[in-house]
Order: sequence, then C-alpha cells, then structure tokens
Amino acid sequence: MSSLSVGDFATELNVPVSVLLDQFKAAGVVKNSPDDIVSAEDKGVLLSYLQKSHGGSLSRITLTRRETKSIQKSYSMGRERTIPVEVRRRRVFVKRDAICDASSEVGLSSDDGPVSEDNHSSSDCRGDKVESVSSVVEMEGDKSALPFSENSALPTSDVDSEADVKEVVSDSASVVDAVPVDLAAVVSGPAVREETAKVVANVVPPKKEKQRTAKAQQDARSPSRDSPQTSKKGKKSSRDRDDSSPSRRSSIKVRGILDSDPDGESWHVKRSHLRKKLAHKGHGAFQVPTEPVVRDVSVPETISVSDLAKKMAVKAIDVIKSLMKSGMMVTINQILDQETAMIVVEELGHRAIAAKLDDPGAYLADITSSSSLEKLPRPPVVTVMGHVDHGKTSLLDYIRSSKVVFGESGGITQHIGAYYVETNLGLVTFLDTPGHEAFTAMRARGVKATDIVIIVVAADDGPMPQTIEAINHARAAGVPIIVAVNKIDKPDAQPDKIRQDLLQYELVAEEFGGDVMFVNVSAKTGEGVDQLLESILLQAEVLNLRAPHGGFASGVVIEARLDKGKGVVATILVQSGFLSQGDIILAGESFGRVRSMIDHRGAVVKSAGPSVPVEVQGLSDLPAVGVEAVVLESEKKAREIALFRKGRFREVKLARKADAVKTDSEFVFSQSDSASSIKTLRVVIKADVQGSQEVLSQSLQKLSTDEVRVSIIHAAAGIVTESDVNLAAASKAVLVAFNTRFDVLSRRLAESQGVLVRSHSVIYSVIDDVRSIMTGLLSPEKKEKILGHFEVRQIFSIGKHVIAGVFVVDGLVKRHSRVRVFRQDEIIHDGELVSLKRFKEDVKEVRSGFECGLSIKDFNDLQEKDFVEVYDFEEVIRTEL
Repeated sequence: MSSLSVGDFATELNVPVSVLLDQFKAAGVVKNSPDDIVSAEDKGVLLSYLQKSHGGSLSRITLTRRETKSIQKSYSMGRERTIPVEVRRRRVFVKRDAICDASSEVGLSSDDGPVSEDNHSSSDCRGDKVESVSSVVEMEGDKSALPFSENSALPTSDVDSEADVKEVVSDSASVVDAVPVDLAAVVSGPAVREETAKVVANVVPPKKEKQRTAKAQQDARSPSRDSPQTSKKGKKSSRDRDDSSPSRRSSIKVRGILDSDPDGESWHVKRSHLRKKLAHKGHGAFQVPTEPVVRDVSVPETISVSDLAKKMAVKAIDVIKSLMKSGMMVTINQILDQETAMIVVEELGHRAIAAKLDDPGAYLADITSSSSLEKLPRPPVVTVMGHVDHGKTSLLDYIRSSKVVFGESGGITQHIGAYYVETNLGLVTFLDTPGHEAFTAMRARGVKATDIVIIVVAADDGPMPQTIEAINHARAAGVPIIVAVNKIDKPDAQPDKIRQDLLQYELVAEEFGGDVMFVNVSAKTGEGVDQLLESILLQAEVLNLRAPHGGFASGVVIEARLDKGKGVVATILVQSGFLSQGDIILAGESFGRVRSMIDHRGAVVKSAGPSVPVEVQGLSDLPAVGVEAVVLESEKKAREIALFRKGRFREVKLARKADAVKTDSEFVFSQSDSASSIKTLRVVIKADVQGSQEVLSQSLQKLSTDEVRVSIIHAAAGIVTESDVNLAAASKAVLVAFNTRFDVLSRRLAESQGVLVRSHSVIYSVIDDVRSIMTGLLSPEKKEKILGHFEVRQIFSIGKHVIAGVFVVDGLVKRHSRVRVFRQDEIIHDGELVSLKRFKEDVKEVRSGFECGLSIKDFNDLQEKDFVEVYDFEEVIRTEL
C-alpha cells in the first residue's frame, strides 16, 4: 500500500488540513505538517477517537449512487428514440448488533404469549460477536427513509409511473459474519414484525387504516380466494366476477385531479362520487361573464387594423365598422396612426394607453448627458449665410487663404463647406451654406449646429429673398447675428443704405442704438476681415461657449456622400467629447467603426475635439443629413439601435404611403373626367452627396402643376450604376445625374435601352432642363384665329333650308369654318358652315371681294345685313408651364 500524507488524506476526506491536524492531535497522534505520513494504525486510532467523541460507532450507513444510461426505443415505421435513463441506487448498511438490540427490546416489552423459537434465535444473536451485517434495501431517489410503500405490506421498491423508464435493481450485499447467523429468522421474527407494524401504523392515515381493517374482517368472513372451491360449469371464476361487478365498473382512475384532496382518499374513485366532487369544485362548467371586459390596450406609434383587433380581443370587422362610422374606409392590413387607433379603442369601450417607445436607444440620453463632466472652453461655430452671389465663399476664401470658390460648379456653393480656421486670435469653425433658394433645408440644418450667424449682404445689391430667409432661420434658432456688408470696394456700394434697409427686419445696428454688429468688409481687398474676426471672437466670449472634453463623443452629420473607393463618407461636426479612430459610431439608421478621419485640408487625423469638423469613413449606410452622431461602447448595441430605427422608419413610411395611395385614389374618383389629362414625369436622381440629392428631390417636386406631375422614382447618392439605368428603363423615367459620373457599363446600357439621361453640375440647369421636359409633355394650346368677315346681302329659301347670298368683306371664307353671327353688334349664333357655293359649284374657300352662297348648320334665322365673323382654332405648342 502506498504511503499517504496528511494533505492527501484531507483531500480524500474533503476536510481542511488544519481540522485534520487538530483531530490527530486530539486523538494523541503527533502530526505537525501536511507532509507527514499517515499509517493504517494512525487511521484506526483517529477512527476510534472520533467514534467515542461522537457517541459510538454508527449503526446505520446509507450509500447513494447515481448512474446515467441511455436506451434505444423503437416505434412504428422504423423510428427510434434515444431515452436518457438515470439509475439511482441506495444501500443501507445496518449492524447486526442494532437488529439484535431492537428485537430483544421488543421481546422484553411483550407480556402475553410464550417466547417462540424466533425469540430464542434472536436471543442467540445477542451473544454472538458479529463484525458487521449489511442489509441492502433498494429505493428510488429521495422517496422514503422507510422500506415500505403506502399501498404495499411488503418491503418492495416503489417505481415512479411518471418517468419514462425507471430501473430498479436489487443487489445482494455480501454479508461477512464472524459467526454464522440465520438472518431470515431474525428479520422474519415476531418482534421485528410487530415493530414494523407500529412504524406502518404511524405512516398510514387513520381513515385508510379503518378501511383496511374493515376489508380484512370482510376477507376473514368470506371464503379465501386461494382456498380450493368447486365451481359450477359455465360460471365465471371469482376473479372474472370481481372484474365485472358493478362496484368494479363504477370506479374510475382519476390520478392528478383529486390528488390534493385533504380527505386522503384513494385514487380509485367511483364515478358518482367523482361527478359530485367535480360539480362541487366547478370543473368543466363554463360561466358567461356578466359584465363586459374592459381592457387596457397599449397603442404603439403605428399599428395595423388586425393587430389592434387582437389587442382588444374583438373581430377585425368591428374595428373596420367603427372606422367607417368615422368616415374612414380601411382594410384589415392598413396601418393606423396612434391617435386614430386610440380613438377606436375608446369607442369600443376599452382604455387606450399610449405605448412608450420600446426604443433600445432610450439610454442614449444617459450616455450623451454631460452634466457630470467638466466643461471646458471650445471654439465658436460660425455659419455664413446670405443671398446667392453676395460673396460668402469668397469672403471665407480670403480668411483661410484658399480658392474653394473655383472648386464649386458655376461658382456657387452647392454643399455645406465645414472647415476651421486658425487665426491669431484663436480657432474658429466656419459652415458655408448655399445661398440658392433650393438649399433652404440645408441652411436650416446649418443654423441648428451653429453658435453665431454671419449674414453677408452685398453693398451694391441690398437685402434679397434668401437674405430675409437667413434672418428668419437665425431668429428661429435663437442665434446671435453679425451682418457683414460685403463688396464695399465697388464704386456703387452703399453700406449706410444696407443698414437702413435692414431696419424693417428688426436688425438695428449698434450705431443706431441696437445690439447687432455691422462690419464693412471686402472679400477682394481684405478690408475689414480682421475686424470681422474680432467681432466673432468677442461674441463667442460673451456667449461663454463650453463643452465637455471627456466621455463619449457626439456630434451632428453635416454632409454625407458615397465614394466608390472610400465607401460612405460623412462630414461630422463634433459637439462634445473627442472622436477617435476606431470608435463605434451610430448616426441615425447607420452605424460602424471609424476607419479613418480626414480634416478639410485632406490630412489624416487621429482624433477630433469639440467644434472640429471631420470626414469619417466606416459607416454601414449613408446617414441622413442633420441626424445626431454618437459614440457607443459596443458594436452590438449600435447594430440593435440601428435595426430598430430602420424598422420603425419602415412602419412610418408604409403608413404615409398608404395615406398617399388613399389620397390619390380619392382624387382619381373625384376627378375621373380630368384625371386622364394629368401627365406624370418620372425621374431617377443620382447625386454626389446626400444633401444635394435631398435638395434636388424637393426642388423637382415643387415643379409639379395641375397638368404635369413630377414623380421621384428613386433618389440616392453615388455613381450611376446599371441598376439605376434598368430602373429608369422599366419605369420610363428620366435619369438625372447631378455632379456624379457613370460607371463603365451603365452609359452603354443607357444608350442601348434608349434611356433619357441628363447630366448636370449646377442646380440651375437641372431645374431648367426638367422644366423644359415637362413643357414638352403639355398638351398643345388651342388659339382662335380670325379668318375673315362677310355681309348677308340676300336670303333664299329652298325647302326647309335657308341659303344666304353674302359678300366677303375681308379675309376669306372656308368650308366647315366656325362662324359668329352678329345682329346689331350682338352675337345671336355661334356655329359651323355646312356648304359653300359659287356659281352653283361647291368650292373650298372664297376670298375677299367676291360673292358666294352658303348655309349654316342648324340655323335658319339669317337676315339681310347680318354681319358674320369667320374664325378657326389652331394648336400652338406651349413653351411654359
């Protein structure tokens, strides 16, 4: 036998080493460290000590084993199923001394009756010195500590009927005896039987014990089933009669229904008793609710008619009827908005609750909240606005010493230019917005992300429509205004007149006692530029602009475009925190990891702080311009929020589309006569950036008239691909490419399929071109043309017809021309010539100075000296909408 240390022995016994050392010390065995060797003698001494300290040796030991197996069960059609089986074995080892002691105590306590041989044999076992006797009883799980089941009088194993397979194995334990003993005699002795009966009596309920006693007495009075009896021929056996007896037929097994009865009755219950119990407990009886059920219905932002009916537990037709009463014709799959759905719920007698948005991005407010972060000074964000060609970009060019104006098509700004300028007085971020009227939405987005607005007004032109619009945008955003009067180097410049003109828009200069700073500048000579920068920084100092430099970065998307080599490129103006390369960013419905960042000079930067615009690459989709961009800690959360926003946007879009289809159908039914005359120009738009695409779509839709309507089939940013050409060909649309190019195969495909392609780089030309195409779709205009005049000289009657002899005064008279009959300068008839003759011959026309005869269709009231005007209609191609 290999040596065993104290540490190994403690591990085997699953006790701490320190506890084992203390026990060895208490037992008188010297063990000082876990490395000391433990011999068999040391174990014996320790065991004797522990038995004495715990009140002697154990007379009963229970061992439990668990074994997992699997069996294959075959079904019909050759199917097999693997069933896992867990076999639980419990062995109870009992010393012979304990059994003998128990039997002796029972024998001594009995007063009546002689001592049987069993008692003698049991007394013999007291004298025997038995090393150990093991008696093994197999049981299931934790079912019992007693070897008897409730329904059995013998010590057998109880098998659970609910398990698929239960394996009960009875093992014969090896009994090692120092002296041979008759164990069967000991176990079956009267003393043990009497003790067992007492134990069973304590377990079995009194009611069941009475039943068993009555049954035993009845069995004693009746002949035993096992006794030999002679039965008549043809009669059933006692077993068969018992099975077919009325009491046997009237009983039914109802396991599971009445198991929890406090009566403790058997699970064999008679049918009549079962009916009474079920009727008493109310099983199986349907009770119609006496009051209407009022439900709390949670109504989301959009919901279909069928889903709303399911929430209220009513039929969809009831919801449709309620909506029809309100004047709405809907279908079962139509999407309803939240307000309409709540009205329907209230009308049907339920309580409507506006559902809170189950937005996984609701916690973004906590992430972007910067109340607990320290706020440090940041550079001001300045938006330059004004009318087109008033010199906004030229002024900024002089400030940053670049020629960006030559990079814009047509010399006008068509994107939001975001860049920062390092001056001697500090850093200033500029947003250059377009001045064309089509870029109204883009200017509004620029104001939302700005601190100061500079309105550029040309000194030789004065306030213009876009100038007034810029003033309104700035006031709506509550942003301070600085007016830059540009082009003062021109001879006809009148800066004082500009100050006077802006008074009507409540822009009062400081010279006039107001609070608006006016600065005279020249983008050509640079005059007044330093004063303008000083005014900007002074205003920023008054505003005390601060932003947190820590925490998660956030900003706003200024511009977005799709580049073939770089993918999605978004211009983001950082508003708080530091945006770094590798961050997970979420912008509207798109997300991604920042792969690279480029500033306005084209240099790669690793991080960008507050008020710094950068171009970010790595987003999954093209984000909408103007949405908030935030940095998240995990890509999983960003994807979850983006997908939720996409689904929500899709539901709202479907609801709007359904409303638009409904409006169109109502218009068609109400205008059935004139609807066929309305023509539609379908357009597919591809632009270089997302902002230009949105502006172009809005501008073209504004061109729609009562006769020609512009329908935008598809609008996106990026190059023109084959799918765009195929879409335009299938829908018979015009393909407009704005500041973008075609790929290799798309141009050739467009020529082969005959798609009308329009490529432009300036928004003016796009609008004019589409307007001319719409003009070509207009129906020709009919104009009246006067052909001549004639005078009635004589009237001839031929049957029912009246023939007039006339003299052509001027012009000419054509057959089938339109005529107006004047009598005393009043029109008495407007009709058509049906015949024209000269010298009894039919002619096509008669010129002035000649006489002829004619008749007018359905008019016989001609008189002498009537004056008749001859005219006709001609179609003229329309050149304007």
